[in-house]
Amino acid sequence: MIDDSVRQERRLVTTIPGPASQALLARRQGAVARGIGVMLPVFVTKAGGGVLVDADGNSLIDFGAGIAVVNVGNSAPEVVDAVQRQVGEFTHTCFMVTPYEGYVAVCEQLNRLTPGDYEKRSALFNSGAEAVENAVKIARSCTHRQAVVVLDHGYHGRTNLTLALTAKNMPYKHGFGPFAPEIYRVPTSYPYRDPAGMTGAEAAERAITLIDKQVGADNVACIVAEPIQGEGGFVVPAPSFLSGLADYSRASGIVFVADEIQTGFGRTGAMFACSHEGVVPDLITTAKGIAGGLPLAAVTGRAEIMDAPHVGGLGGTYGGNPVACAAALGAIRTLERDDLAGRAEAMGSVLLGRLTELAEKFPVIGDVRGRGAMVAVELVSDRQAQTPAPEITQAVAKHCHANGLVVLTCGTYGNVLRLLPPLVMPEHLLDEGLGILEEAFAAL
Repeated sequence: MIDDSVRQERRLVTTIPGPASQALLARRQGAVARGIGVMLPVFVTKAGGGVLVDADGNSLIDFGAGIAVVNVGNSAPEVVDAVQRQVGEFTHTCFMVTPYEGYVAVCEQLNRLTPGDYEKRSALFNSGAEAVENAVKIARSCTHRQAVVVLDHGYHGRTNLTLALTAKNMPYKHGFGPFAPEIYRVPTSYPYRDPAGMTGAEAAERAITLIDKQVGADNVACIVAEPIQGEGGFVVPAPSFLSGLADYSRASGIVFVADEIQTGFGRTGAMFACSHEGVVPDLITTAKGIAGGLPLAAVTGRAEIMDAPHVGGLGGTYGGNPVACAAALGAIRTLERDDLAGRAEAMGSVLLGRLTELAEKFPVIGDVRGRGAMVAVELVSDRQAQTPAPEITQAVAKHCHANGLVVLTCGTYGNVLRLLPPLVMPEHLLDEGLGILEEAFAAL
């Protein structure tokens, strides 16, 4: 269901950004810390379905979804109604002081929806980084080990510990160290850039060998992995890579943590991306798409692991805020009722099909990849050498922005365009957005 008060059309009435947004940008520069960047300085006044409406009345096609947050749309009726009801009752008590049913209900839904038929527990937090950090705490408490293994090109957040887990220096890590110790990075499966012919099983063995030799399995509390890497470039690992790491973890007493913060809640064509590989993690971290745009995150997993920390060892003042919990329950109802995972799968067929056609026309497109409505193109200046082309990537994004299409960039080398449309985007906007993207390539 789409908020039909937002017309589902692209409409440009000024240049991008327009005068009203430029005036707000000037205010922003005088009030907001410089370190908080802005990709596209249009100030949004209304959003829904597949469009963002700015202060100048421009209506832009949204291929970003708030970085995979508004899977159900920016103003999903179930979410709006649930939030309005909850705000009218109470906005906060702190679950650790006087609990409320909404927190319990969200945990019940997460325990039901996440992969694995074992007994589960969940804990709620505020952000993806906070969820990952707590997953590490839980794994260390359970195993009585310290080392944490992560993958090259991975991204896990901006707190001190999660920055240590994150692979990319600029803009995330530069100047913010020293970082948390006992973090070890091993190669991932990156089919486009791995040695020709390397299988997922071989890539897993490469990583496992390094863990055994350089860290020692008996020292590892957990392996934290994104089923599809987000900020690292929407890297889809080769088949058997994730399952190889999960099997190794299970055999070695290591907690396998799936970071599904960007891939979760229908985004990849399944409720969770692990399911594509048949991987059942010990712990799974979620955020972004969980609550239709309100801040909420969670760790869900095996009851014996989740219950390892002592009473009072987990929590936070705002974790599982009642309004965010109401939004999450509304978002989950919408995802399931409207089969938005199925919608994501259908969108993926369109996106991958059109982008593959563009790759045949434009040599700058080195690779097309993704699952469901989480799709990307990696741009190169030389296909044979696979030379990253970040300048071209920025030029394409700039052309799209100027013509009313919001696209995002990512990748360790800054050369990946990522497409994350809301799962409720109408077909005509998806098609029109891809047409603008083709025009951007043609204009190079």
